[in-house]
Amino acid sequence: MAPKRDYYEVLGISKSATTDEIKAAYRQLAKKVHPDVNKDKSSEEKFKEANEAYEVLSDPQKRKLYDQFGHAGVAQGGQGPGQGFGGDFEGFGDLGDIFGDIFDNVFTGGAGRGRSRRPRSNRGEDLQVRLTVALSEAAFGVQKTIKINHAKACAKCSGSGARPGTSSKTCANCKGTGTVQFRQGFFSLSQTCPRCQGEGRVIESPCAECRGQGRVRTLEPITVKVPPGVQEGTALRVTGAGEAGPGGGPAGDLYVVIHQEADPRFERRDDDILSEQKISITQAALGAEISLPSLDGKVTLRVPPGTQTGTVFRVRDGGLPHLSGRGRGDHLVKVIVEVPAHLTARQKELLKELAKTLGEDEPDKDDDSLFKKMFGK
Repeated sequence: MAPKRDYYEVLGISKSATTDEIKAAYRQLAKKVHPDVNKDKSSEEKFKEANEAYEVLSDPQKRKLYDQFGHAGVAQGGQGPGQGFGGDFEGFGDLGDIFGDIFDNVFTGGAGRGRSRRPRSNRGEDLQVRLTVALSEAAFGVQKTIKINHAKACAKCSGSGARPGTSSKTCANCKGTGTVQFRQGFFSLSQTCPRCQGEGRVIESPCAECRGQGRVRTLEPITVKVPPGVQEGTALRVTGAGEAGPGGGPAGDLYVVIHQEADPRFERRDDDILSEQKISITQAALGAEISLPSLDGKVTLRVPPGTQTGTVFRVRDGGLPHLSGRGRGDHLVKVIVEVPAHLTARQKELLKELAKTLGEDEPDKDDDSLFKKMFGK
């Protein structure tokens, strides 16, 4: 029989290794030599050797005896080398912790090795819909009713799935744990119970209304409150208006995503609005007070004399309310000076006289020179 190798050598660590270093080295080695992963014929012996080394070095008292007396030190008291582990390593307390992250998903679908999965209520899925609002609705808020097709808890069985007057029963196959145990090699493994699908309970007399599902699909009107100043793409949450949870679990939420439709009068930029206002030559030259549309109805804008086309005026607090609830954006008005396309003889005569007073040398040669000078046209 070959002599036992030094435990530190087996794990590839130094004698000054810390507990965490020992554990890390064992995890790495066990992943490589576990018989369910490594199909080499010698993997089983190497795995046993790694377990034996870890069992001694991870225990402070056994490690102290081993450092003093070697293999003979840990064989005292009838505990010979390799004994105390059991044929299938039963009682090896830290093994589940070591291999939990490696084999849980492989053998138990993430439920955890040997871990009882008690039935619990599952939250329903969230839903998302799109709601189109006008600019005025986005500006001042609105309350809208939309119809949502979603799963609701069955009213007849109150979401239990069982026929009224009856109830679900503990699954006899898994005793209510939701998992069943079986052995494979050195491990006691678990998987989702095939009878109750991990719920831990079974319905023997299902509800006729929902056929045991505990949920029915319903087209339901939902009221949505759109706050003043809401932005494009904002998602408003309506708590509990999503899909009802299976097994009587809580419902998910409904997310209403806001889309603001285009407005023919205004362009929105954040909380400001922009618009264009046409004015005449005389209004631009002499100044005027003009009435223009706004979010609040008609407002008066004072245009000073000599206003050039393209000038932008600011109407303070004429925009959308800030979502914070404090103040509003502005209304920016760009004026466009309209040049008449057709002039009467008298109008041309008056403009020529005006051109002379403005220093136009030969207005007859270019009737448009006045406008070019005044308005850049």
